[in-house]
Amino acid sequence: MGVPKRRASHARQGDRRAHLAIELPKLEECPHCHQPKQGHRACPNCGYYGGRPVLELKTSKDEPAN
Repeated sequence: MGVPKRRASHARQGDRRAHLAIELPKLEECPHCHQPKQGHRACPNCGYYGGRPVLELKTSKDEPAN
């Protein structure tokens, strides 16, 4: 097993961990309701994915049922 002879400096340690930064998810516009959503996922606002409904969303109690 390889063991380092000397301690790695803070700069080298930071260079090694440069790709570990947390990023915000990329958002795109839903083609159905035009709200922002994550790519390759059903829209949390309207429930559509790929041009058809895939999620049944609950209606709030304040809205009258049709």
